[in-house]
Amino acid sequence: MSDRLVVRVASSFFEDLDRQLGSERGPNGEPSSIDFQTVELIEVIERFATGFHSLSKPINGRDDYRMLIKGGLLVRALHVIGQKMPDGAVELLSLDIDLRMDWD
Repeated sequence: MSDRLVVRVASSFFEDLDRQLGSERGPNGEPSSIDFQTVELIEVIERFATGFHSLSKPINGRDDYRMLIKGGLLVRALHVIGQKMPDGAVELLSLDIDLRMDWD
């Protein structure tokens, strides 16, 4: 039996993504939301799917929540909160992106 968890991405996560990154690349090569989904999101999903229990607990007493903070390839850093749902799947709930990059 595999220890890999099913990971879903909530609409609130995509709302956070769309608020922080545009649908098109920026004038200096800043990533678009599609760029983020094709590069950064794959690794985020993998980390939650295979290492959920080793991620930090952001809320004391709530073992169903985990937090991932990592450097990105397209963005300086990102912070994701996920929750293990009653059906055993993990749902990615929120995203904060650190966009402070030197794009010149």
